[in-house]
Amino acid sequence: MNADRRQQIVEAATKSFTLFGYKATTMDQVAKLANVGKGTIYNFFKNKEELFKEIVNTSILEMKHAAEKVFSDDRPFHENVHAALYEILEFRMNHQFTIKLFQEEKEIGTKAVADMAKEMENAIVTYIKDKVEAAVKKGEIAPCDPELTAFLMLKMYIALIFDWELNHEPLEKEEIAKLFQLYIFKGLSKV
Repeated sequence: MNADRRQQIVEAATKSFTLFGYKATTMDQVAKLANVGKGTIYNFFKNKEELFKEIVNTSILEMKHAAEKVFSDDRPFHENVHAALYEILEFRMNHQFTIKLFQEEKEIGTKAVADMAKEMENAIVTYIKDKVEAAVKKGEIAPCDPELTAFLMLKMYIALIFDWELNHEPLEKEEIAKLFQLYIFKGLSKV
């Protein structure tokens, strides 16, 4: 029963954060949406920040799960990392909670939201770093700084998917994969 009540509160808070953003969400709103007394929320979460962190952590786990589903031992590393990054960014673009999170960070700059967005990005970099380390151990890619490589891979993906579209036609998934392979794995050198 407590687990159900807790889940009910988390779902209500997710709905509130998605509709109103972090800054405008109150514990009163969450209680009303969850159909519980405000005191009930405090039995599970000490404040709004802790409740928000719970939702962000759940989103991070869901993103990692979505990325893991596209990894395949039958494909080369560059195809796997492309598929995983694409899946992660698709998740961010298709889930209203994360859309609202990044929108609020950009438009208002709420510190708690900026901190959670950074935590989300760090989790993605760590996930990709682990995949890079595994690929280096298997001899699939040359030795490198795995964290820096993961960071550059993520930033390149964000640039190709989001930033490029600000002034250009969106790139197709296959085109992004080719560019990713060219710039990250092959390089531009003709040597």
